[in-house]
Amino acid sequence: MLNSWHRQAGVTLIELLIGLVIFGLLFSMAAPSFTGWIQNARNRTAAEALLNGLQLARAEAVRRNAQVRFQLTSSLDNTCTLSTTAVNWVVSINGANGGDPTGLCGSAPSDTVAPYIIQTRSSTQGSSNVIVAASQGTVAFNGLGRQAVVTNQDGSVTVLANIIIQIPDPALVTCAPAGSLRCMQVQVGTGGQIRMCDPGLASTDPQGC
Repeated sequence: MLNSWHRQAGVTLIELLIGLVIFGLLFSMAAPSFTGWIQNARNRTAAEALLNGLQLARAEAVRRNAQVRFQLTSSLDNTCTLSTTAVNWVVSINGANGGDPTGLCGSAPSDTVAPYIIQTRSSTQGSSNVIVAASQGTVAFNGLGRQAVVTNQDGSVTVLANIIIQIPDPALVTCAPAGSLRCMQVQVGTGGQIRMCDPGLASTDPQGC
């Protein structure tokens, strides 16, 4: 009886191979959905990070009763430039350097030393492969929490406008409902209103754009 039980409990090589083949087929069918789920999670993480940065800049502007800027940058080291496609961001006080952190993004937070950084966030924090499309890479808030006129280092002025940051860049992917990816938008109104929405949903939906 003991020997018979051992024979019944064993797994043959053929049975093991069949099991591996079935597992491989199931995995290959699930892989595209899993990859899409990961990318959707990264898109939402990036959108939430941008939303949080903008809300921080607005709150700090009201708290300090001073102009505070939110700016997208190519990196967070001292080779950084302003960007409209990156997810790295810098929130800084509009100080003597005009609030431009170019070439100084690696600086420590300070209220007295340029570029007067309050806080930064790197794209490596959950959204490293996301490329966004922002209608404007710099957003300034005044002490009332409204958008402020941005005076650039060259003296030019950026006109106030409703700002849309698309996550990811819709020119690079096919967003729902036409595609499987859930794309997001972060919008900033001239009155300082900030919201995150899903352009794949109807505009009548509270979460739609």
